[in-house]
Amino acid sequence: MKNSLAIGITFLVYLIGMFAIGVIAYMRTKNLSEFLLGGRRLNFFTSALSAGASDMSGWLLLGLPGFAYVAGFEAGWIALGLFVGTYINWRFIAKKLRVATVSYGDAITLSEYFENRFNDSSRLLRVITALFTLVFFLFYTSSGLVAGGKLFTSVFGLSYIWAVTIGVSAIILYTFLGGFMAVCWTDCIQGLLMVLALVLVPIMAIAAQGGCPATFDAIGNTNSALLNPLMSRDGNPLSLIAIISLMAWGLGYFGQPHILTRFMAIDSVDKVPQARKVALWWVAFGMVGALMAGFAGVGALEAPLSEVDSEKVFILLVQSLLHPIPAGICLAAILAAIMSTADSQLLVASSALTEDIYRPFIRTQASQVELVWVGRAAVIVIALVAYFLALNPQNKILDLVAYAWAGFGATFGPTIFLSLYWKKMTRLGALAGIVTGGVTVVIWKQLSGGIFELYEIVPGFILSTIAIVVVGVFTQSLKNEN
Repeated sequence: MKNSLAIGITFLVYLIGMFAIGVIAYMRTKNLSEFLLGGRRLNFFTSALSAGASDMSGWLLLGLPGFAYVAGFEAGWIALGLFVGTYINWRFIAKKLRVATVSYGDAITLSEYFENRFNDSSRLLRVITALFTLVFFLFYTSSGLVAGGKLFTSVFGLSYIWAVTIGVSAIILYTFLGGFMAVCWTDCIQGLLMVLALVLVPIMAIAAQGGCPATFDAIGNTNSALLNPLMSRDGNPLSLIAIISLMAWGLGYFGQPHILTRFMAIDSVDKVPQARKVALWWVAFGMVGALMAGFAGVGALEAPLSEVDSEKVFILLVQSLLHPIPAGICLAAILAAIMSTADSQLLVASSALTEDIYRPFIRTQASQVELVWVGRAAVIVIALVAYFLALNPQNKILDLVAYAWAGFGATFGPTIFLSLYWKKMTRLGALAGIVTGGVTVVIWKQLSGGIFELYEIVPGFILSTIAIVVVGVFTQSLKNEN
């Protein structure tokens, strides 16, 4: 009880700090551009940490350590894919997207950028982009709420429903108030807290076992296959499909709206290289820490965890190793990870409803004040739908994230990449790519066995790229003939 009280006070102090930031940002938010994109005023450090924190979410402290706990070195393929994807995204997308969104009508959403880039007077691109954004963000946001539910249930013994309710209420409140700047400022703080916890806890867990050799010996004694990155946990060689599927997480970066908006919001393209360095170091420390937490949990926890409970390994390490006050800080890092992604997702989904549906089709003459309040109302509506999706305690965080990640990566990734590098890309090509990528992910997810065990982002990304090129070349040739 004493431990729970100390941890609860730490949580409360943390939440009060986040709400204070929301209030300050509320006072500075005057128009829709500031609410959705912060007026493009992010410095390189905030942009980098905000992109990382909003990217990784609760799965970095719960899902990935849990997967490392049950799968061993196999989990390293995901981390490697994500690190490479982070580098490519910052190196080849960030600067060009920042320049392009300003050049094409100072677009503040991806939908608006696509519409302006391809001169789409039908507004079909904007609507389809907004609809796919809403669908996949509902699953993505619900994964954060599931993570929050597991956190509050494990730490305070709350019922799962009450735990999810508390989590969604906290996220709604400061996202509703402050918009993009509140999200980015809090993301920066939360990103630092997350990496601190991911460095501290594994070091302590490994030290408590007598160092890395003892930790890996404990894993080997449990299941020697876990120490071989080319072996699955059942002792069979890891298939090529499995390795490609794990590495393919890196493909998802090019289409994640909540990450791409950080590129759009950085105050100067000249700051992108600095931001890239910060982002890569943050991801490297975070990934290695998450993997090591899962590995350390095998020997550090007295009772082995079932696969269903494996995502609690980081929480249990914190509770068993740390005094209540530092434990509260590290557990607040999990809450930080959850909030830093869920708030970003809610904001981008809100922008899809407000900027891409409400303003163009419902109230074309709406004032900036009205649009900001519609955006805030959209945050509540979207959060409530995600809340109901999250009420099943059997949901696995990594599974929900994987589906949404694949959805965005395949739906928008090829379109973003080619729109920045292929000048002859056409409107119909972009439409074909978005629809093909999104539909492929949805259908592929429902199938199983053989080639269908391949992570759905791979066929979605490939088929989307083919559709863009084939339709683009065909429509371009028709245009030339006429």
